Amino acid sequence: MRFRYEVSIGCEDLGHRVTIRYRLPSSGYSDVIGVLETCDEESFGVRDRTGTLRKVARGDVVAAKVVAPPER
Repeated sequence: MRFRYEVSIGCEDLGHRVTIRYRLPSSGYSDVIGVLETCDEESFGVRDRTGTLRKVARGDVVAAKVVAPPER
């Protein structure tokens, strides 16, 4: 089975919980999940669960989507 990565978030999703998979400079990939707080033509800013604002360059993003809030 083949999977197709898709970036399906944008600035209209500010305030929503998202997950982003992005390329690392050294090689490989990493993920960030949290609230999309900033968005512009160059990057996304996601506030993770530790409260850190993590900036991800749009050119490094390979997949992204809105996700449901965590269950309590």
